[in-house]
Amino acid sequence: MPRIRIFLLIFLFLNCFANSAIAQSDSMPDDKIAKLVKQAWNDYKDSNFEKSLITSRIALNYATASKNDYLIAKSYKIIAGNYSELSEFDKAIFFYNKGVYYANKTQNDSIKYSLHNNLGNIYCFEKKQFNKGINYYKKSIAYSLKINDMSQVYFTNVNIAWAYFDIGKFKEGYPYLKFVGNNVEKYGDESTEIIVNMLNGMYSSYLNDNESANVFFLKAIKSGKNSDEKSDLSFAHLEYSKFLTKIKNYKEAYENLSAYNKITAELYNEEKLKKASIAGFNLELDEYKRQIDKIENEKDSQYQSLKKSRIIVILFVLISLILLFLIITLVKNIRFKKKHNLELLKAKEIAEEASLLKTQFISTISHELRTPLYGVVGITNMLLEEHKELSRSQHLSSLKFSARYLLSLVNDILQINKIEENKVVLENLTFNISDEITMIKNSLSFLSQKNNNKITVSIDSDIPEYLIGDKLRLAQILMNLVSNALKFTKDGEVEIIVKLNRIEEKIYFLDFLIKDNGVGIAIVDQGKIFEKFVQVGRKDEDYQGTGLGLSIVKRLLGLFGSTISLKSDIGEGTSFSFIIPFEHDPEKTKNIIAEIEVDLTSSEVYKILIVEDNLINQLVTKKIIEKNNYICKVVDDGFAALEILEKENFDLILMDINMPLMNGFETTKRIRLKDIKTPIVALTAFDKDEITDEAISSGINDIIIKPFEPVKLFKIISYLIQEAKNVG
Repeated sequence: MPRIRIFLLIFLFLNCFANSAIAQSDSMPDDKIAKLVKQAWNDYKDSNFEKSLITSRIALNYATASKNDYLIAKSYKIIAGNYSELSEFDKAIFFYNKGVYYANKTQNDSIKYSLHNNLGNIYCFEKKQFNKGINYYKKSIAYSLKINDMSQVYFTNVNIAWAYFDIGKFKEGYPYLKFVGNNVEKYGDESTEIIVNMLNGMYSSYLNDNESANVFFLKAIKSGKNSDEKSDLSFAHLEYSKFLTKIKNYKEAYENLSAYNKITAELYNEEKLKKASIAGFNLELDEYKRQIDKIENEKDSQYQSLKKSRIIVILFVLISLILLFLIITLVKNIRFKKKHNLELLKAKEIAEEASLLKTQFISTISHELRTPLYGVVGITNMLLEEHKELSRSQHLSSLKFSARYLLSLVNDILQINKIEENKVVLENLTFNISDEITMIKNSLSFLSQKNNNKITVSIDSDIPEYLIGDKLRLAQILMNLVSNALKFTKDGEVEIIVKLNRIEEKIYFLDFLIKDNGVGIAIVDQGKIFEKFVQVGRKDEDYQGTGLGLSIVKRLLGLFGSTISLKSDIGEGTSFSFIIPFEHDPEKTKNIIAEIEVDLTSSEVYKILIVEDNLINQLVTKKIIEKNNYICKVVDDGFAALEILEKENFDLILMDINMPLMNGFETTKRIRLKDIKTPIVALTAFDKDEITDEAISSGINDIIIKPFEPVKLFKIISYLIQEAKNVG
């Protein structure tokens, strides 16, 4: 290390020790410290960063000596704010986190809200770490709701809308802007007027409503000129300049860009930045000084303790030598192990990261696929019920079957890891094997016609009419195998042959054969086709698919305790065969059918509230509920639910989970805080295992996964309402 650098470090440390001695001798009452904090905040608001940093540094020293966690947190907040304005964003994040640490020691949720909101600003607008910033914004909203300060909720919604618009995600940001617009009269003030008008201008520009956009931008600039928020005014000029450029009004665009540059130059001139950097350097020295003071105090305490006994001193020396020996030995062992385990640790980290990403992907896609499927299944049922003449339509029946099959297939594909871990449990349902295979044949008629193929079915007459087993899993297996055969066969025939293999008491073992005369599979590829994401001999223009079909077939047959056999030759076709056991019990079949055939009508008229933001899902759920002669009301979000529950009583609430502004869990918590005992059922597309714990803790009584059977829904509704009446 150069001598000059060593000398400078010694000088700085000596200076810290000297300042430490002075600081420890000083003290100040909390009310005077609070005045210093307020002065630092006013200087910050006036863009006098040098003075603000110096004053907040003094306030922090006194607040630390006084051990006032709230004032320490406020001081750190102002320091971080100054660094943020000086574009020292990493330092700003460091001091904001220091503020959060001390704020968490207090009961003041307002300072916690402010710190999290400001961290959200930096991560969204400066670091461009959008997801992290949004999480901080949502935490700040949670603290605001705890103290029921809707003005802070309003302010953070402005920030979230701005964050989405800043990266061009106008559709995602619009719900937050809509909330702001609906509440501007209640909670809007001068501090947000400029930005709200600017955001409305940006959204109108996105919709190509240029006239409205121009009006909003001019309002933002006008209110900015009458306000002290010059920074917000500069942003309004900048966004207006972008809009004017878009509509090719280049002269005014240049004028607004010049106004933006002028305001920015006034706020951040070089002299202020230079002086503030010096003040910031002294502030960082204070951080080192506090650490050194802490170490020195600990050393003094240890010295006084050791001084009392020579025996302790001797033991300390001996223990130190032993520890030194152990440390040397430990370091050698660590280096040795590190050398051999580095690759293993890296592989483990990569695997854990991949597993986490996979879980997040499965959760997101599962929800996004189940939501539209709920609409498909629901609207198909509505068509069949409202137009009885369509009940015999082969096409509509095939659509309903295909939608239900697609839902089951989606669930298994997205949870294939559960299949591999044997977490999927087979169901016992009564079904007619002939009807099921005919339905599969009809559903695949379009695919067979596309390649000019014919599907033939042959079912052994010794097989009973009704069997008991998991018909949906069987349908998945057959659909995968038959559709696969149809894709790889042209101008040919696909045969579905089912024979009775043997009978053991009430168990009938059925032998299935799916045979085609298509292109066939090469011997070298036959060992690969049951692996995930493998498609042999595929060209982009020939076949479509995920490469999961045969992998799912193999795993589903494993659930039945069965295996699959393959015979194939190039140019001669392919045949797949397997055996599945099903139960035949006429008495049990009658009981299952009786349990399914439940009267969905009710002699009592219940009043149901549906909380759901998706318009199609609102329509489907409302139709299902009203079909049972229930009174039904629908609201779009959690805030609307809280409002209507103050005016009306309901027998039961159907609650969606994934809603903007306030999700179903938070809505339920706030309902329970109002001492409302009405049963609440989560009607959601999320996987049940993912949300059960949070649902129970929030006060939800039961969960139904969309799409669902109306019978199951009405059973749960009747049970919960009766239980609530009995308790009452």
